[in-house]
Parts: sequence; structure tokens; C-alpha cells
Amino acid sequence: MVEFPKKLKEKLLARTGDKTLRSLPERNTLVDFSSNDYLGLSRNGEIFERASQILSEKHIVQNGSTGSRLLSGNHPLYTELEEKLAEFHQTESALVFNSGYDANIGFFGAVPQRGDIVFYDEYIHASIRDGIKMGNAKSYKFKHNDLGDLKKREQAERRRSLFGTKEKRGQAERKLPKTELRPSRLIPGKAGEAEVPLPNTAEVYVVTESVFSMDGDSPDLKAFAEFCQENKYHLVVDEAHAIGVFGKCGEGLVQELGLQHTIFARIVTFGKAMGCHGAAILGSIILKNYLVNFARSLIYTTGLPPHSVATITASYEYLLMSDNAADGTPRHRIVRDLSEKIKHFNFELETPALSTSNAPSIGNVKGGDLTSPAGVLKPIFIPSTSAIHCCIIPGNERVKKIAEKIREKGFDVRPILSPTVPKGQERLRICLHTFNTEKEISEVLQLLAIFTKEA
Repeated sequence: MVEFPKKLKEKLLARTGDKTLRSLPERNTLVDFSSNDYLGLSRNGEIFERASQILSEKHIVQNGSTGSRLLSGNHPLYTELEEKLAEFHQTESALVFNSGYDANIGFFGAVPQRGDIVFYDEYIHASIRDGIKMGNAKSYKFKHNDLGDLKKREQAERRRSLFGTKEKRGQAERKLPKTELRPSRLIPGKAGEAEVPLPNTAEVYVVTESVFSMDGDSPDLKAFAEFCQENKYHLVVDEAHAIGVFGKCGEGLVQELGLQHTIFARIVTFGKAMGCHGAAILGSIILKNYLVNFARSLIYTTGLPPHSVATITASYEYLLMSDNAADGTPRHRIVRDLSEKIKHFNFELETPALSTSNAPSIGNVKGGDLTSPAGVLKPIFIPSTSAIHCCIIPGNERVKKIAEKIREKGFDVRPILSPTVPKGQERLRICLHTFNTEKEISEVLQLLAIFTKEA
């Protein structure tokens, strides 16, 4: 056996010592409050059968794609899917990647160029951070969902990039002629100072998510879009946790707000509410052409097999069926069902009369022992209208202990530990699904209230 590097052993030992060592879990039969399968489509028999039907109709008997999409792997199902995606999401074009991670590192590693600037939300997904690191643009984070802080960072970092040190910046600003200013690309100076022009060649990208995976909350996308339009910046939105959750047919939060024509690029993924695997970047035709030529995570990897692409197609066809049929009746209510479960969850947090002596017994916990979720939990839950709801329980050991107690009662909830989230912001994350019953939602909240008080 080849000896394992000492430095790597030490890193594993450090994780073991602070009890943050990860391992691959086994499948369980608990009530699911942890997966990203928001609409339950991963277990949907109609989609499973439809995917096979698509392959049969196209006479495709092929297990793999055989190569990169730029070589032999771009089978005909790709073209049909990308056309469907562009139509469904009301955009010029779509480009399918193997995963959300591949899409983000492909985009951010290729699009922002040297001399450009990327401003990103401090809670942005790790795949976006990794992609930014692969590129050559300068990048700066702003406070979570805080447009005001973004504006401050924009001014401060632009001044620094233009003039360098504080002393040189002051000298340059005092000497800057008014005639050199460009109204469309200005940063206002302080009172009595000249305005500072932006470099002519710099493109600015503002990056956020429509639903944040570790908080379940959303930014004011309308305000961000207006800010970017006013300044000719490029807004990029990751919609991984919004697809299937927001919009009449699950189109996402961007389309629910009518902002699809103001966004430079959207990243949508198929491994969450869509119940499949893969992702796509939505945007202009020229953006798609650029990514085909320069996105390394697309160029240098084997494409998705036909069955995967057929399954994504079948899932989108199923989403479209949530719209009304010709006679005006809905063919199914899956997106609305999820919305109602989310409303019920938030209603439970607001209702103090859910427990007391009238509450049902849960396992060996009698109803009379139950605690009102409203009084105990609401203050420590991050407000959310998405499928993700997070309860802040500081301390890795404390949140792990509470999660384990709830799991012992039959509910699969997972703790989110530092360093995944900042120390002191450890949390229990509850993911809601169409297949969760209102009774299950009430029970898991009541148990959480009990064990939070005890811990």
C-alpha cells in the first residue's frame, strides 16, 4: 500500500478531533425533511416511463454519450432539450452542463476577464466561489442580500483599483478634470470631491442566488436588477433552489418577478426540484456560443448520456402539465401543493395554539408535554417563503444532538455545521416537499421546539 501523505492525515485527524469529520451516509426510511427533491419528481413513475418512451421514439439504444459534446457526445436529445428550456424559461438560449458545479465553474472561469470585477454575495455557493477563483477577474464580496453594502463596496473597490493607495487616490481625485467624466460609468465622490470614472474596459458582474441553500431566503431581485441596469452591470443569478418552487409552473423566482429579460445569465439545475441531474446556463445566443468555445467544464468532459437528457426533458414536460388543460382545469397541482406546504409551515410557526394539552402524541412524547413552536422557534428561524427553512442553533455539538433526537423520532433532518456555515451560525435545515403531510410538518416542528428547549 502506498503511504498516504502526512499533511493529509493531519487534516483528517483535525476534523476527527473537532468532530466535523464527514462520511457518506446510508439510505434511510425516515420521513424526508432533508433532500432537495422538493416536488418528489425523483420518485415519479410517469417521468420514469416517459424518459424511456422518449428514447424509444427516437430509436436511441445507447448507454453513454461516447465523448465530449464538442466531439461525439452531442446527441440529438441535447438540441431538443435546450430548445425546450429556452422556451420554458423565456430566454434566447440554453446550454446544458453535466452538473450545477460544472455550470458555475465553467461560467465564472471563462466569462469575467482580467481587468473585470465580480461582486458576489458573501453566502454564495461554493461552486461559484471556485469558478471565480479559476478566472482572472478581481472579486469582492458584499454582505448577504445587502444592496447598500454592494454599493459601498463598488465605490471603495473601484476607487482603489483606479487610483491605488489612499494617498495617491486623494491626489488623483483632486486633479481629475470634469471633462474626463463619463456619465454612464461614474461612481459619485464624497461631498466636494470630483466623481470617479470607471475604467473604460472593465465589465462588472454582480452575482447572487434567488434562493440561498443555507438560509432559504432571497434577495430583493428587482432592486438588484434595477441597480445593474442603471450602471450597465451584468447580473448573474443562480436559481438552483428556485426552479420548481416559484412561478406558476415552477419557472423560478426570476420569471415570477418578470425579470427574465434583465438578467445577463441564469443558472438552473436539474438535481433538486426537477429530480434528475445536470444543469443549464440561460442567456443570449452569443453567451451560449462563447461558453461552447471557452467553458472548460463543458469542453473537456464526457457529455450526459441520452437517458439523463431524456429524463430532464420528461421532468420539464411534467412541470408544464401543472398549467391548465384546454378545459381550464389543472392537470396536476404539484407546484401549488408545494406552495401550500410552505404556507402551512410558516402558519405553524405563527400559531401558538398548536401544542398544549390538545396536541397529538409523537412517539413516546405525550401531547401535554409539547411546546408551542411559535414561542420557541419563530425567533430563531430565518424567514423564508422557499422550500428551505433554517433554525439557527449555535454550536456544532448542540445542533447535532438535537438533529439526532429528531431522527430517533422518525424524521430525517440534518444539521449544518461550521465550517460549512460561520461559527455561531450552525443550524438545523428543514427542506419541505410535496409529499410531506401537514401532520408531519406539525410534528417535526413540535419536536424541534421540545428538544431546543432541553438542549
